[in-house]
Amino acid sequence: MFFGGRRVELPSEEQLCFLAGVGLLAVVGIIEWPVAAAIAIGHGLAHSQHGKALREFGEALEEA
Repeated sequence: MFFGGRRVELPSEEQLCFLAGVGLLAVVGIIEWPVAAAIAIGHGLAHSQHGKALREFGEALEEA
């Protein structure tokens, strides 16, 4: 998808469901908003292209 001449990638359906679940937990009060934000940011970083090296490192540790 392009927005303002830039390519914008939307999260996958699985990621959107996860984030919606975290948001619902925060709305209901099961977890606090800062915790929900930290989980969402960590999830986003783990699934981003920038987190690819981190995932590869984790996979290498699992194999060791």
